[in-house]
Amino acid sequence: MLVGDHQPPRQDSKAAIEDAHVDVQRKGRYTLAFKKDRGKGDQRRVGRAQKFLHQIGLLPPVARGKGGKNGMDGAGENAVDKSLTPQDRLTAALAEDMAAVNRLIRERMASEHAPRIPEVTAHLVEAGGKRLRPLLTLAAARLLGYPGDDHVKLAATVEFIHTATLLHDDVVDESQRRRGRPTANLLWDNKSSVLVGDYLFARSFQLMVETGSLRVLDILANASATIAEGEVLQLTAAQDLRTDEAIYLQVIRGKTAALFAAATEAGGVIAGAKEGEIKALREYGDALGIAFQIVDDMLDYGGSDAVIGKNTGDDFRERKLTLPLIKAVAKASPDERAFWVRVIEKGSQNDGDLAHAMVILQRHDAISACRLDAVAWAARAKAALDNLPVHPLRDILSELADFVVSRIS
Repeated sequence: MLVGDHQPPRQDSKAAIEDAHVDVQRKGRYTLAFKKDRGKGDQRRVGRAQKFLHQIGLLPPVARGKGGKNGMDGAGENAVDKSLTPQDRLTAALAEDMAAVNRLIRERMASEHAPRIPEVTAHLVEAGGKRLRPLLTLAAARLLGYPGDDHVKLAATVEFIHTATLLHDDVVDESQRRRGRPTANLLWDNKSSVLVGDYLFARSFQLMVETGSLRVLDILANASATIAEGEVLQLTAAQDLRTDEAIYLQVIRGKTAALFAAATEAGGVIAGAKEGEIKALREYGDALGIAFQIVDDMLDYGGSDAVIGKNTGDDFRERKLTLPLIKAVAKASPDERAFWVRVIEKGSQNDGDLAHAMVILQRHDAISACRLDAVAWAARAKAALDNLPVHPLRDILSELADFVVSRIS
């Protein structure tokens, strides 16, 4: 157990920022992204990315057809290495854009007067993370033929909002691990985490304004407010056994799906897409975000720490009434309900209670029922894509919905 006044070793914030690239790294898989001005040690990684981009039509063997910067015309799509996850493929397809997002994040998370800001921010950025939300913004814009670079600002905005909410969430939840590492509030303190989160929110609004789009500002500002509402609702509902699936859906639609939906919708708006296409992107992001959160909540009762980036059973210990428990409580016997009252509502937990909770979940097939819900939401996400132009990026987004659910298969 770490003592309360523990101080982290002084970090070289400048070096941390330089190394905090936006590659999506998955253990045992290729890292498929470009980063300019890297050393010779990255040549093989860049080579693999270039090979992949040739396969799916992003780079020419000699010359490429129409499609523009990071455009894809689908040539060679069948040659794609199917051992790569959809997120790996999306990262590779948008490698140049992600490199630009990385540079912008490095610029905007710096602070001339408060070195603690880049130190804390770099701690999260260095940890890797899924980078899924900025990828969705980039993919939505490019799928609809956007030729400019404001989508890079929006992708960085989305990542800043997400990082700010993580910093705040860890303080509220008193978490000790995030993305497999000690949380910022544990290494520094709660004050630093909250204030750095506030700084990132402010930076995100600066980036929104720079796009010159009031509609984009409206979308992302509303998403920020909705996220906060979802978190506050969870505070009041998480330990109340009267919380039902409708309230749970309202919570996760706020705290998770709102940013997914805003990420994809903003990408469509900046691309000047048709209203039907923007609506489809918003619906895709919303459904994908809901499926994503349901799966995360399921993994807390059966996933590995490496997969979920936190300790298995954290939600139980924090007395969060997530979907698996809600389903089990709905079918509880009197003895089981008394157990849930003790461990969730009253917070009186003993050794062995988590194991007993998992036995009850299995007895009522709660995890299987959650999986069916996640699959249904993933199917909704895929159906929304039918209203978008045929494009290799659309295919990857469709596979991504399946992949989100496959984490618990």
